[in-house]
Amino acid sequence: MATTKTQDAQDPARTRGFGTQMVYTTIRREILAMTLEPGSPLDEVKLSERFGMSRTPVREALLRLAADGLTTTLPNRNTIVAAIDFAALPAYFEALTLMYRVTTRGAAKRQSAGPALAIRARQEAFAKAVSAQDAYAMIEANRDFHVAIAERAGNAYYTTFFARLLDEGRRILRLYYSTFDDRLPRQYVEEHEDMILAIEAGDVERADRLALAHAAQIVAQIQDYVARDTGNARQINDP
Repeated sequence: MATTKTQDAQDPARTRGFGTQMVYTTIRREILAMTLEPGSPLDEVKLSERFGMSRTPVREALLRLAADGLTTTLPNRNTIVAAIDFAALPAYFEALTLMYRVTTRGAAKRQSAGPALAIRARQEAFAKAVSAQDAYAMIEANRDFHVAIAERAGNAYYTTFFARLLDEGRRILRLYYSTFDDRLPRQYVEEHEDMILAIEAGDVERADRLALAHAAQIVAQIQDYVARDTGNARQINDP
């Protein structure tokens, strides 16, 4: 017997699933956009009132956000937006730079794979986001661009690790874009274009140099931002 819309609406699990996804997507976007700053409380009761639903899907959404490393549960069981661990940034930057280089070199070695169509599609989305000055879209598209490079390189372990690093660094990237007031210079779109050309040409050494330079300028810009924003109290040394 066919399932009716009324039956779907009365299915608690199905309804809760949609509710959980909506809360998760909304809160995640607000955290990544820094609308919800680190340390901001996430009260289940207030969130259930805000979204007009029971606390169960809200709680499930918060659990998913915790698994993403975006929220923290305190000993008193209250949930807050996770802090950014500035002390861990040198190690993070070191790992990120290494993965930029390894994956871009690997992608260039696979010249026989032909045109980098998947990478170019992600680059087009990134360029549109830059033109629109849409920080959230820039963060998403930049992540997808570099994951596409890793996928072309063909090492699933590298791809998984790099994707995790990029996901963990979304708020760091948000700080990076804020140094430009979200008006990212065209230079950074062009750097992506140069990387694609090196990959398609199979120029491994050039791809490596471009990836290293790309990572270095991002690291330097964030270091400068953090040092200024904290009055040099958390000065970050080069990794």
